[in-house]
Amino acid sequence: MLRSWVLSAVLLFGSTSLLGQTTIFGAGSTFVSPIMSKWAEQYHKIHPDIQISYLANGSGAGIGLTLTGMVDFGGTDAPVSDAQLAQAAVKVSHFPVILGADVPAYNLPELQTQLRFTGQVLADIFLGKIKNWADPEIAASNPGVRLPDRPIVAVHRHDGSGTTYIWADYLSKVSPEWKSKVGKGTSLKWPVGVAANGNEGVSETVLTTPGALGYIELSYAEKKKIAFGSVENADGAFISASISGIEEAASSLKEIPADFRVSISNAPGRSAYPIASFSWILVPNHPKDPNRRKIVMDFLAWAITDGQRFAEDLYYSPLPRDLTSRISSVMIAQAK
Repeated sequence: MLRSWVLSAVLLFGSTSLLGQTTIFGAGSTFVSPIMSKWAEQYHKIHPDIQISYLANGSGAGIGLTLTGMVDFGGTDAPVSDAQLAQAAVKVSHFPVILGADVPAYNLPELQTQLRFTGQVLADIFLGKIKNWADPEIAASNPGVRLPDRPIVAVHRHDGSGTTYIWADYLSKVSPEWKSKVGKGTSLKWPVGVAANGNEGVSETVLTTPGALGYIELSYAEKKKIAFGSVENADGAFISASISGIEEAASSLKEIPADFRVSISNAPGRSAYPIASFSWILVPNHPKDPNRRKIVMDFLAWAITDGQRFAEDLYYSPLPRDLTSRISSVMIAQAK
């Protein structure tokens, strides 16, 4: 698997220098890909001699490539585990760069009303216990909605995915059965369903499969105009994913650990959207070429400050300002 990631990176990236330009290579999260593309474009306008080249091949690949020193930075929506950090050839720091959300996207053209989902129903669908859209458990949260008598086609990620991690992290908090039988991670042993690669792949599968239900990042659903449901939060309210709902989930945090590895799924708050998460950039602490790290850190400093202005147009939530200050302090300390 790692070999295929490396080959993909070599084919995509090629040389690191062209006509005086320096190209910085990143890889990983498809969840963050829309805004990463925007950041790379805007940063290049400010620094014409720097090109940020990002391969959106999933958080699992981003983690693997960064921890083995194959890329200058990795994008992930799943914090690297203690076990992975302990075994890593390259030591890294986690830096939150944006906030986003997973949504339950579906293809039911006969419905004009947004569906409502409890966490338990979503878990039971992906456990294979609920198989039809007309199931009484779905109907219970959607009074007055004429649900179609149609099989549910559960769509999940095939590649190692931070979007999967966010989804499974949430389901593990609301369903003891999910936690014990499947758990959370970037790659899972799925009880049922069909697989697709990347947020793009899941989006297209949902769009072309009547009866499908999949999980995708909010920006993909909005851009492709895919119907998605509201989800019951920890306070018992059904919340449709939005910038404000993501922000309220993040504001529920009382403490953020020094390494910034934290979960905000199923957060308290009347309007908090429950399947929300930070997305992180992984930066090697001691790369072979320190100058390349300096460029990555400058790009990161720009992304968490000026770059946040692009967040809402792409359906992400900007970082809280107090968190941005903390991240900046850590970056300054590491630069000394």
